[in-house]
Amino acid sequence: MEAVTFILELLVVLGAIIMGTRSSGVGLGLWGGTGVAILVFVFREPVGSPPVDALLIVLSVVLASSMMQAAGGIDWMVGVAAKLISRSPKQITLVAPLVSFLFSAGAGTSNILYPLLPVIQDLSYKNNIRPSRPLSLSVVATGVALACSPVSAAMAAMVTLTDAPAYGYELIDIVKVTFPAAVVGIVLASFVVSRLGKDIADDPEIQARIAAGKFEAPKQDGPLSHADVAPTAKGRNAALIFLGGVLVIVIFGLFKDLRPLVPGVIDGAPGQVPLAMTPIIEIVMFVVGTLILLVARPKVAEIPTMTVFKAGMVSAIALFGLAWLTDTFLGAHQQVIADTVGGWVGNWPWIFALGIFLVCVLTTSQSTATRTVVPIGLAAGIPLGLLSGMWAGAFAGIYLLPTNGSQIAAANFDYTGSTKLGTKLVDHSFFVPTLVLAGFTIIAGAGFGLLWG
Repeated sequence: MEAVTFILELLVVLGAIIMGTRSSGVGLGLWGGTGVAILVFVFREPVGSPPVDALLIVLSVVLASSMMQAAGGIDWMVGVAAKLISRSPKQITLVAPLVSFLFSAGAGTSNILYPLLPVIQDLSYKNNIRPSRPLSLSVVATGVALACSPVSAAMAAMVTLTDAPAYGYELIDIVKVTFPAAVVGIVLASFVVSRLGKDIADDPEIQARIAAGKFEAPKQDGPLSHADVAPTAKGRNAALIFLGGVLVIVIFGLFKDLRPLVPGVIDGAPGQVPLAMTPIIEIVMFVVGTLILLVARPKVAEIPTMTVFKAGMVSAIALFGLAWLTDTFLGAHQQVIADTVGGWVGNWPWIFALGIFLVCVLTTSQSTATRTVVPIGLAAGIPLGLLSGMWAGAFAGIYLLPTNGSQIAAANFDYTGSTKLGTKLVDHSFFVPTLVLAGFTIIAGAGFGLLWG
């Protein structure tokens, strides 16, 4: 009977994820909450704990980053990124993904990529480089960047899971594994991606469009198409304040002695322990938002209209519903999962990476994948360094299917037609870069995780 109940409840969880994926956006959260209702009222399971700490981190970060965007901070960051990319146009298949990665990690969102896409497209074409190569890898690189960002929603979910007293694994312990793993993954992937597709001179489709007069043959003496943004001094100040806040968070993570002491438990006895990183991230982000308000003076009334704010609220709702659902299910069957699935993951850790990857594919949400699969990896006893490294690489999975906004934007900006969305789910320009970057980053992450974890 217990096995039947387990299977039925698992079907409820999977069904909620599938229905939420079909609805997308806030639908993920709504179906997750409905799944909780079924488990509690139909199967009479004890209700799990909603991800309050993770949600509060997300809300504080979204507020600060939206203040930065309203002040023009993201526009300023885009301008800096565009200049960095234009300095090495011949190496754009490597430089553009690295710059996209760094700025996405710093800002905690992949939205910063959108205005960079026309710059990447224009520079690559003018230098006789197939635009699909840097465009596709740049898009996928922003996925793994969120596993390296102290202020991303996915990192918020990860930190609240791993900094519990049972694990004692903090933000800096995660980043010191995920960041170098992602950089190695991007560098290695660029060698593969730089050979994908035909060169411009050998591509009959591109040559036919040139012959038809749809656009000119590659020339390196024309004006560069910059993103449609106007960097300002206020935007610069807002961005520097925000990035300074990110640096402060990293410093607090590195040096525990700088944190305030609060009542806690040391070796089983009451004592004073450093404040956990979860409230520190929230506090720093509120201070950052306030400083931006005082220095850059963005229009507060415009904050709810910012794209970062909208995307962040959607992520928070999806995280709330699905994380609550998985916590309820895992809590009800913790021993069964630890003995079965946990045993598989313990014996074959790559199953954990596959699980994160597949949930990312289905939900296009790294934070949802984190809250869904990471608890299973923790219960299985995977070393936390190894777990973090594989977790980062699997984030590329959100781009395995051509359904993400940045993929669609990249294809639309590429007037040569080299960047394709495909018609068969596996024939689009992002499929191979996704698999390659995920594979290289997982392998590198596993190595760094075992070495430093």
